[in-house]
Amino acid sequence: MRTALVVVLSLVGLFFSLTGAIGVLRMPDVYSRIQCTSKVITMGAIPALLAVAVSKGLLSQYGVHALIVAFLLLVLNPAASHALGRAAYKTGIRQWSGAVADEPRERGRS
Repeated sequence: MRTALVVVLSLVGLFFSLTGAIGVLRMPDVYSRIQCTSKVITMGAIPALLAVAVSKGLLSQYGVHALIVAFLLLVLNPAASHALGRAAYKTGIRQWSGAVADEPRERGRS
C-alpha cells in the first residue's frame, strides 16, 4: 500500500513538473513563464516531497526535511514569483503583444 502511494505521488509530481517545463518552453513572455514556474513546479515538487516523506516515514530525518521543504516551498514560492514579476515589470520588460491588459499602467502605477 505504501509503495503504491509513493508511486502515485511520484507520478503526480512528474506530471506537473513535465507540464511546467513544457509551459516554460511554450509561453510567449517572461510573465507567463513566471506563472508556469511558480504554480506548476510547486505542484510538481510537493507530491514528490510527500512521496519521500511517505516512503521514508513521516518522523524520519528524510521525512521531516521533506515536509519542511514542502512547507517553505508553499510559503516562499508565491512571494518569490511575485518579486520576480515585479522586478521584470519595473525594469521595463515588455509584455507579450497579445496581452489583454496592463493593469498597473492603466491605474497609473507603473
